Amino acid sequence: MKTTLKLMTILFTLLIMSCGGKEEKKDEKFSYKKKTTTEKTTTKKAEKVLASKKVDLNNKGIGPIKSITLDATIDQKMATHGDEVFKKMCTACHRPNKKFIGPAPKDILSRRSPEWVMNMILNPDEMTQKDPLAKALLIEFNGSPMANQGLSEEDARAVLEYFRTIK
Repeated sequence: MKTTLKLMTILFTLLIMSCGGKEEKKDEKFSYKKKTTTEKTTTKKAEKVLASKKVDLNNKGIGPIKSITLDATIDQKMATHGDEVFKKMCTACHRPNKKFIGPAPKDILSRRSPEWVMNMILNPDEMTQKDPLAKALLIEFNGSPMANQGLSEEDARAVLEYFRTIK
């Protein structure tokens, strides 16, 4: 009986081993890549231009200044006075050559009309409420409104002349 048991165990083992023959493994690949489509879109996303970089030389703004003529040469005496006014009244929020709390005035006259700049200096409250460009600047600069410094037209004109000298 022991021999029969051993024989049956051996046969059973052989049977199990013969059934487990070679199985070809299928190579299933998984990819995280998106399948490409045959259609390609050619529309580009509209690039959003920041309000501080936008050029609008036709907008004169809202305020007392309707027209200004700038001489070809810079009035140095007026620019010096404008520099003093700027340092005293504006440097809390503006730096001449770089963005700070407010935009830098460097090259402002290549992006804005002189009337717009003067009206923004003299009438910032109404400008940020009604002028689309001033509204966009308010949003760009995190809702920090330009303070009305109560400058006279002469001081504002001097500051504008100083802006022409910033390199």
